[in-house]
Amino acid sequence: MIWAIVLAAGESRRMGSQKLLLPYGRCTVIETIVKTALDSGVDRTLVVLGADEDRVREVLKPYPVRLAVNKDYRRGMLSTVQTGFRHLPPGARAAVVMLGDQPAVPVHVLDEILRSYGRKGKGIVIPTVGGRRGHPILIQAAYRSEILGLDPGVGLRKLMADHPEDVSEVEVDATEILRDMDVPADYASALGRRKAGRGPGAGRGSIP
Repeated sequence: MIWAIVLAAGESRRMGSQKLLLPYGRCTVIETIVKTALDSGVDRTLVVLGADEDRVREVLKPYPVRLAVNKDYRRGMLSTVQTGFRHLPPGARAAVVMLGDQPAVPVHVLDEILRSYGRKGKGIVIPTVGGRRGHPILIQAAYRSEILGLDPGVGLRKLMADHPEDVSEVEVDATEILRDMDVPADYASALGRRKAGRGPGAGRGSIP
């Protein structure tokens, strides 16, 4: 079983308000990302909450996802990744780690990552555009213990650096894998691209 782990624990200090709950189309940023996971080929979805836990939990009530809480979210993103892997069930084969501020990443990116994993059998699959690495990233559950032991100051890059022979890159036609939303200008740009039809949301199935 392959899971999606959606990282939804950050404080959004640079945005000035909780970016997960900002409007994006007819729903919020975090709902759009969750819907992308649910529309993809992953088997189950786990959302890791942290800051503004109650508010994010409320908007996710209608969705068939499992929730976990990172009480140490102030320690940074790696702590949220670690919480996600800690809560994966024993039968999990791998997890696609999705950032909580990339609502424009299309479903086909997740599916191409999954196909690459099935075809090449590498334990870490990273999407690229023009040779530049982006997110989401698939990581085999066999790395769970190693991930839980990583130093927060180093992050997942150490995992990739320690296992270059087990890393596979898959080129995708989606520059959205390189963009996240940290400040209000990033959010405004994301909305502009969406209105111009360059992001998921406009007439795409369950992504409003």
